[in-house]
Amino acid sequence: ELEKLGLRDDVDLHVYEVPVEYQTVQRLIPALWKKHSPQLVVHVGVSGMATTVTLEKCGHNVGYKGLDNCRFCPGSQCCVEGGPEYIDSIIDMDTVCKRVSALGLDVTVTISKDAGRYLCDFTYYTSLYQSCGRSAFVHVPPLGKPYSAEQLGRALQAIIEEMLDVLEHSEDKINCQHEH
Repeated sequence: ELEKLGLRDDVDLHVYEVPVEYQTVQRLIPALWKKHSPQLVVHVGVSGMATTVTLEKCGHNVGYKGLDNCRFCPGSQCCVEGGPEYIDSIIDMDTVCKRVSALGLDVTVTISKDAGRYLCDFTYYTSLYQSCGRSAFVHVPPLGKPYSAEQLGRALQAIIEEMLDVLEHSEDKINCQHEH
């Protein structure tokens, strides 16, 4: 839906479907960062428990025990051995949430600090690590529970545009603490 709607004119939007597979995530996320050198990557995942559009503040490195779609689980139960316990997004999710909520869309936007220790959280941490925090993750409820594809598309469009605005006004605060 977001691909149909697009973003503002000065933004190149690339949409990829990331398989629910730990090993694919570990290969694909760094490859996409290398290929595109994006200003920001926003991951979107469906959560059967979500009833709102949820902005995730951080990704976690350890605690991955669930099997993926290939019936695989990392033996170390972590994303990056020796990596920080968690990595915060450099995007101020509280500000993004307030701004999007003020737009009066027919979608409720909330904040979370725990993306669930499954492939969503694993993908988010991997991307945050790769990008020194220049990533975001948005959990959405399943289609129709309660939002339509169009409602979710418009909400994601507004969220990403606000994230880009917040990012553009916080560039001076960004630094990277680790090597790849």
